Amino acid sequence: MSDILTYTPVEEIPKIRDDLRATFKTGVTRSFEWRKRQLYQLARMAQNEAEAVCDAMTRDFGKPRFEVIVAELSAVVRIALKSAEKLEEWARPEQPDVPDSQRNWKPTIYKVPKGTALIISPWNYPVILSLQPLVGAIAAGCCAALKPSENVPHLSELLAKLISKYLDTSAYRVINGAIPEITKILELQWDHIFYTGNGRIARIVATAAAKHLTPCSLELGGKSPVVVDAAYDMELAAKRILWGKCNNAGQICVAPDYILVPRQKQDELVRGFEKAYKAFFPNGALDDADYGGIVNDFHFKRLSTMLDRSQGEKVGGAFEGRRDPARRRLEPVIVKGVDGNDSLLEEEIFGPLLPIVAVDSLDEAIDFINARPHPLVLYAFTEDPNVKERLINETQSGGIAFNDTFQQLAVADLPFSGIGESGYGYQFLRYSFEAFTHLRSSVDIPKGEESRLSLRYPPHKPEAYQVLGSAMNIRIPE
Repeated sequence: MSDILTYTPVEEIPKIRDDLRATFKTGVTRSFEWRKRQLYQLARMAQNEAEAVCDAMTRDFGKPRFEVIVAELSAVVRIALKSAEKLEEWARPEQPDVPDSQRNWKPTIYKVPKGTALIISPWNYPVILSLQPLVGAIAAGCCAALKPSENVPHLSELLAKLISKYLDTSAYRVINGAIPEITKILELQWDHIFYTGNGRIARIVATAAAKHLTPCSLELGGKSPVVVDAAYDMELAAKRILWGKCNNAGQICVAPDYILVPRQKQDELVRGFEKAYKAFFPNGALDDADYGGIVNDFHFKRLSTMLDRSQGEKVGGAFEGRRDPARRRLEPVIVKGVDGNDSLLEEEIFGPLLPIVAVDSLDEAIDFINARPHPLVLYAFTEDPNVKERLINETQSGGIAFNDTFQQLAVADLPFSGIGESGYGYQFLRYSFEAFTHLRSSVDIPKGEESRLSLRYPPHKPEAYQVLGSAMNIRIPE
């Protein structure tokens, strides 16, 4: 039990799930107007409670106010309002294009809510990664329980109060707690589970879901590489990479994790990093208000140990790499000359450490990427269409972004998903709606079709084989 966060009593968790399920069965969430009202309330919450949210996240791990406003709260407002605007279009039944002989059967696809959903969110971007899937659940007409991270106790405590203040608590509830609480949650049957976090916990979630045949969306992470083409502007590449790495002190699933750069361009890229760092943080990042802290002591020690074990060359100069364990502050560190077995390449860094791997060709860079689990995103700085085509065709990743980092998240009309070790299940706007939606197929066969259907009934004559099995005589191209 936390001194800050009030844990939900374990014995109450099944009743919360049952109450949500009872609400869903009433049909109240199927009303478009009701769904829109909840979405508007969510947007209103993000606007009205901005200061309280910023304060909570500062107290939890020193997250800069700019990042909270721009990357989290503003995004919630936009996606909630856009989802309300597009709701009826997304939910409209579809009539697929079918052969003329089947048109009279009225084939239809109905977009119906899956039921009662569970959303498990992480600590690093706890507002957007809690409320973005919740927007999808609301838009789809689902009820939902939200389990935020106990690693951000001030924010999770606040979120429980705000959800109950702004949303219909018969349909949306927050369950707070740690291992005992999430264990009980995962014992229960849900109609969809949306988990954001790491692969180790994702396996636990997926295993629990499998016992009930519950579908999941798993938004994970991995080591997202950056390929830098020798012909690209090294100074601009360094500036954009460093900006992406410094967001939330590198504690985000799409952070640039390591760089693959032509050997002869490594030092030029490092000089670009030094220039960008001085421009971003003239007095260093340690005490800068625009640079965040590490979430807890465990992760601070993990990052420090990872860095200390590295056999690469730590870039000096502007990058002093100062640490303040008491405040869990760790300045960005660039490490060059890193090889494939280095400590910085063992696991997702999830912090402000950036290793550079020198390569001698694009082939070597592609082989290096393909020898590792599929990342959530592959970044590449190149204007060469041939390089772009090779990276698209010869690698696999959840997404691929050219000539910038992090900024792809601003395009909410694109689907966002991992692949393999980086997860599965799409999200953002319509894709979030679809994650919580069941496509219910329907036909309505008229009585007048009986004469055309008569061949299906036994006893089967040769004509039945000729007509109903006609595909057996179709010529297949060589």
